[in-house]
Amino acid sequence: MLGKIPDAEEMTALVGQSLYDVWNQLCMLIDEKYEMECQWNKGGKAWTYEYKYRRGGKTLCALYAREHGIGFMIIFGKAEREKFETERNNYSEQVQKIYDKAQTYHDGKWVMFEPTDTSMFHELIKLLGIKRKPNRK
Repeated sequence: MLGKIPDAEEMTALVGQSLYDVWNQLCMLIDEKYEMECQWNKGGKAWTYEYKYRRGGKTLCALYAREHGIGFMIIFGKAEREKFETERNNYSEQVQKIYDKAQTYHDGKWVMFEPTDTSMFHELIKLLGIKRKPNRK
């Protein structure tokens, strides 16, 4: 758990204004579609912060922040990977490449995107749909 949640000023100083805007837009998009508990954590070795979307003990996705960078991670279990493989041609080459390069661990395939703008958002939301159907109208 994180002692102090970073405020807008800290986040802007860390990732930069344009990426902080991208971060906020992505959060708004997820919040529009999903009602989740959100939790700030330390970001481990590679990241400063982790912002996790969870519900009922299950993680939907997590956003990460570090100096001049943001990340968006989805962990796909076996059934979710099969679903992606079936639909993979509905995704851009960029998304397919990132998916293919992602490391697979015992608990699933850890797919990390590092958005620099909003161009991939519709695909990221579509990927979340594989993990869980939106629970907001």
